[in-house]
Amino acid sequence: MTAKSVGIAYNDLIPEALDLAHAIVRELNLAADTWILAAEAADRLTERAADRDLVITIGGDGTILRVNRAIAPLGIPLVGVNMGRLGFMTELTVPGVMDELPRYLDGDMRVSEHSMLMASSFRRDPEGGPPVERGPYHALNDVVLTRGQVSRVVTVRAAVDGADVSTFRADGVILATATGSTGYSFAAGGPIVDPLSDDVILTPLASHVGLTATLVLRPTSSVDFHLEGSQGGILSVDGFENHPIEPGDWVRITRSPYRARFLRAHEHNYFWATLTQRLGFSLQQRR
Repeated sequence: MTAKSVGIAYNDLIPEALDLAHAIVRELNLAADTWILAAEAADRLTERAADRDLVITIGGDGTILRVNRAIAPLGIPLVGVNMGRLGFMTELTVPGVMDELPRYLDGDMRVSEHSMLMASSFRRDPEGGPPVERGPYHALNDVVLTRGQVSRVVTVRAAVDGADVSTFRADGVILATATGSTGYSFAAGGPIVDPLSDDVILTPLASHVGLTATLVLRPTSSVDFHLEGSQGGILSVDGFENHPIEPGDWVRITRSPYRARFLRAHEHNYFWATLTQRLGFSLQQRR
């Protein structure tokens, strides 16, 4: 029934997700080469998705973040079926998915492209050589430099395009995309930005010293987070990939060359129409 070659990635922490994946293949009579993989199998996803026209995710926004990491370099679009809570990035819900999904398989859907971030961490060579680089890591939602397991604030000096902006003593600092503005950054007091914007948002986490306001930066900004003081931290990429950062290390974040691509049937104003419903409260309550 469809010309598209499809892969399905599911959240293996939701038992019903695998059942739904098999039901989609069976009831929609998808091609025999349609594969089903757990979203956590990132290495296998990249390899298996290389010859696909579309990847369907079953889970929530976290599932999309994992799958997008694997397929964004390939330029393959995805469509998400929400079995989670918020589902800002997902397009479909379980009720009616069998009726709605064929439109995405057969129709000429709108492709929505979202900007991403690229982060690398650096550590000085004690022998005086060039800094040791780790990464790059690509994020659709956010890159966070935060305190580790010890409940102490970290000292982070933030620079934008080489100019020092502030030194924070805080729980951490978030750099989010417009897509990620409804996530951790929003919970920390940041603004909601149109998800198709390429702007980036710098939000301090419970800052005791230093700037407390959120900064909205242009897409081409280069942002450095320098970890100072004596307290180590964690570099968290999209909330599920975490790397230890030691005092003296720094993180450089720029725009990623990759973009996340989503198939959309809804017009763009659907995001705003459903915003307060998805957040579960009126924006009036936040003022």
